[in-house]
This record gives sequence, C-alpha cells and structure tokens, in this order.
Amino acid sequence: MAITDSAIVGVLAAYLELHPDEAGQLAEPLRLLDEGHGFASRRTFPVHVTAGALLVRGGAEVLLIEHRAYGLTLQPGGHLEPTDGTLLDAALRELSEETGIDPTQVVPVSAMPAYVEFGQVPARPEKGEPEHYHLDIGYAFATDGAEVGRIQESEVTGAAWYPLDLAERLVGPRIGRAISAPAQAD
Repeated sequence: MAITDSAIVGVLAAYLELHPDEAGQLAEPLRLLDEGHGFASRRTFPVHVTAGALLVRGGAEVLLIEHRAYGLTLQPGGHLEPTDGTLLDAALRELSEETGIDPTQVVPVSAMPAYVEFGQVPARPEKGEPEHYHLDIGYAFATDGAEVGRIQESEVTGAAWYPLDLAERLVGPRIGRAISAPAQAD
C-alpha cells in the first residue's frame, strides 16, 4: 500500500516533537504538504518526499554512494514507490537497491527518522522533471558486517564505507544524527 500524505505528516509531526528547533527550517515543506497532495509520487511538484538511509557499520563507518545524476557523495536514498508500506521500508529498499547490501544484515536504529532535510533539486529535462524540492526523510540503520554488493549502476557509480569524521565532512551533520539516534524500542 502506498505511503499516504497523512502518514508523511504524522512522521514529520513526531520528528518535530523530538526536534522542535527544526520547525523553522521545515515550515515551508509543511506548508506545501498542507496545501497539496500526493507527496509520495515523484511526479508531484514543486515538492515530493524521498527516503534516505544512513547505514553505520560497527559504530565506526558510514556507507555512502556516488550519485550518478548529481555527481555527489551522498547517503543512499531516493523516491518512494507505490509498494512501500512506510518511509522506513522505503529507506531500507533504497539502501539495498543502490548498494547491494543484504537487508537481512541491517537493523533500523529507530522507527523515528534520524534527519529531515528540505532541498532544491535541479531540473532533469530527460526525466520530464522541472526544478523542484525534495523533502528527504532519513533513517539510521546499523550493521556489524554487511558488505557492499552489486550497485545499481543506473543510479550510482560507486558505494563505499567512510570513517565517520570524513563522512560528516562530505555529507553534513546528518551523519552525527545517525550515530546518536535513539535506540529502537523492543
């Protein structure tokens, strides 16, 4: 079952309860969510939701990808699919698709997102996409020994493990959030 707008708004509301200091930077996407619909679809403009995954191995490394279209080092992630049941499911699917990581070797750190970011995305005329915004909702995952498998070459040019300090310099403070995310309740 596709992820609904009300599920997205519910996740954001719960996230903002834990991170009220981010309300200002998320005010615009919240306003857009309130005014529109269908934010799980990549065809919804000017904003739609994406899901990201920060996979930490052994508490010391983070898995990052080289994004083909943007030429950037980023965390795995991407657009939601109609088969995704939750944002957490979407993040795990994207992680596995892009990096070949075996999803059975990965556990979510928390059901709560580790970060939420709102950013502008350049136009991609070849995909019929105007300049627009992504509301990226990212989750932290942990593994003791997962290894990169076959990467999704249509989306990424590489995937590798980075020491935490280097990953944070490349990607930003969301790396720290992956390390400090509250543990999953049993």
